[in-house]
Amino acid sequence: MTKDQLLTRLSSTAAALTRRRALLAGAAACGAAGTAGLLSLGSGGESAPPALPAAGAQTHRAPMPSAYRLQPMTGYGSPRTEPSQPLVRREPFLRLSGRGRTMVLTFDDGPDPRYTPDILYTLAQYDVRAMFFVCGSMAVSHQDLVALIADEGHIVGNHTWSHPLLTRLSRSRIRWEMERTSDVIEEACGERPLWFRAPYGAWNRAAFQIGAELGMEPLGWTVDTLDWTTPGTRTIVGRVEHNAAPGVVVLSHDAGGDRTQSVRALRAYLPQLLDSGYHITVPRRRRT
Repeated sequence: MTKDQLLTRLSSTAAALTRRRALLAGAAACGAAGTAGLLSLGSGGESAPPALPAAGAQTHRAPMPSAYRLQPMTGYGSPRTEPSQPLVRREPFLRLSGRGRTMVLTFDDGPDPRYTPDILYTLAQYDVRAMFFVCGSMAVSHQDLVALIADEGHIVGNHTWSHPLLTRLSRSRIRWEMERTSDVIEEACGERPLWFRAPYGAWNRAAFQIGAELGMEPLGWTVDTLDWTTPGTRTIVGRVEHNAAPGVVVLSHDAGGDRTQSVRALRAYLPQLLDSGYHITVPRRRRT
């Protein structure tokens, strides 16, 4: 996939999202007119200017698509039916077991039109999937990008609305942060998220309970690239490559500041991981 093709797909996704909203609004209006008296029950960083990035030079030849790179982790199945209620956990998943040398790449705080498209472009070149934990305050302004992330086969997770420290919030505020973000994700993607991540990795019992009530499992990380400190592209690459191991979950960012180094680092370490025999994949929760 070329950069122009990705941008064209982004435009098409935005147009489809607009049409979807118009159809839903029309259906709602017709339903209200024809079913008076009936009730229906329903389901709950920094902003950046919308400037798309320029295409970067690629130093590796993209491999042909291969089935194993799209293979779900062991123990997970199709995501096409309603999710079962998850258990209330006492700690998040920090790594995920799978077949062989599997790893998971995750990106937090977006989507950001300056960096997210470049990350999607690189992932598409190598035909791999990742997880994007979005903040509702960013997602609501860039629902076309959220929809594109999902359309590309990536997992969209819940990273709260405003990226607060959950351990300092009331239960009602935690619920609002998480539920409102799930609402925006559902509006953009058509499905509510099945995974959530606490900002700063600060979890408490209320967060685990509310996340489970909203149908989400908690996911932490194994390897923190600390890319938000802008330590340099080579340093980020080294942290990923030196800590690569089966089941590792890598934390990076596609928003919340200048993420140019994060974009460049992905271009460098992703082909290296694949050449080393790692399967970059995503976990799939079974919907029953």
